[in-house]
Amino acid sequence: EVQLVESGGGSVQPGGSLRLSCAVSGFTFSINSMTWVRRAPGKGLEWVSSIGPVGVIRSYADSVKGRFTISRDNAKNTLYLQLNSLNEEDTAMYYCAKGGANTYTNPSASQGTQVTVSS
Repeated sequence: EVQLVESGGGSVQPGGSLRLSCAVSGFTFSINSMTWVRRAPGKGLEWVSSIGPVGVIRSYADSVKGRFTISRDNAKNTLYLQLNSLNEEDTAMYYCAKGGANTYTNPSASQGTQVTVSS
């Protein structure tokens, strides 16, 4: 059974930072691309960032480029997203997903982790 468990969210002020984690089980993490997506209140799912199986190839949405960094630890079966210079538009539920930018599986069964940016 595929399990993706997100953590690390919280409430921060504009300009703050958070590090999200996604613990993975149920499939061979090290040979799969992985993706972070988010859903802001009242909006649809938005792709945020993807990373290749060995972590060399990374891509970002324009809205987060230069502020967010995706990474992975294949020995720990864990995906990360470092969020810096947060602004209120980053407020959303964040989910990790198996697959790349155009192939990720909709994380409908994941709990997600909430990021709230507010002054």
